[in-house]
Amino acid sequence: MASLKDLRVRINSVRQTQKITSAMKLVAASKLRRAQDAAEAARPFSERMERMVGSLAEIMGEREEAPAMLRGTGKDDTHLFVVATADRGLCGGFNSSITRATRARLKELAEQGKTTKIICVGRKGREQLRREFGGSIIDHTDGIGRSGGPSFEEADAIGRGLTQRFEAGEFDTCTVVYNRFKTVMSQVVTFQQLIPFSPPTQAEAEGGDDSGAIYDFEPDEEMILSDLLPRNLSIQIFRSLLENAASEQGARMTAMDSATRNAGEMIDKLTLNYNRTRQAQITKELIEIISGAEAL
Repeated sequence: MASLKDLRVRINSVRQTQKITSAMKLVAASKLRRAQDAAEAARPFSERMERMVGSLAEIMGEREEAPAMLRGTGKDDTHLFVVATADRGLCGGFNSSITRATRARLKELAEQGKTTKIICVGRKGREQLRREFGGSIIDHTDGIGRSGGPSFEEADAIGRGLTQRFEAGEFDTCTVVYNRFKTVMSQVVTFQQLIPFSPPTQAEAEGGDDSGAIYDFEPDEEMILSDLLPRNLSIQIFRSLLENAASEQGARMTAMDSATRNAGEMIDKLTLNYNRTRQAQITKELIEIISGAEAL
């Protein structure tokens, strides 16, 4: 049975932990508002860019002069995954949900005889994936968004690197994996194909206010696509990083709120145990005093 001193030390330790988790919850809540606003503000532009490039893709079809980033390499042998996670933990299942879904997709492709490669954006994803797929990780990027959230310059650097690797023939298909922000307590693991360009689904296209719009392009579709496809690649990566940042703060706020409440419940149980132990000790001492007095 724990002594009174041990119980007091443990109660103080849990109280200090509760103060830390409560402070982290407040910090995450303040960061969440900015991250959520940034993610929601980026959605209309990125979705409309997708629809416009999709309209161009329908016109170009399978024509030989179509850019390689649109029609692909003609093969489906090497798959590159850009796995976006956080640099820090203490955010519930945010990181593990992304890596779990990525592992399942990698194993599925391996069973089909495909070659898989990974670029990790975020330290936690690299730490979790390198245990099983360390040989597939070809590059990593840490520290995204440390200076107040992800920037387009950081996303553009990743996009240019992907374009160079594709032009060098290092992969056939590129997909970004991230958590799409839905609510504070809900994030959806999303696989978005970037190369070759995958047009939005019919439901997504009909959801836009310009659905069914007819575009006139000048000078010509091929020249416009050669410029728009790399730019769209960077924009979609930027959007995924913003969604990830909002999801991370939402998951961290939820996890720290749960940890704070659990610490409070543990303090109550330890305090009750402490009072019972103290009462039992006082009763024992009284019995000893009374027994000694009667013996005299």
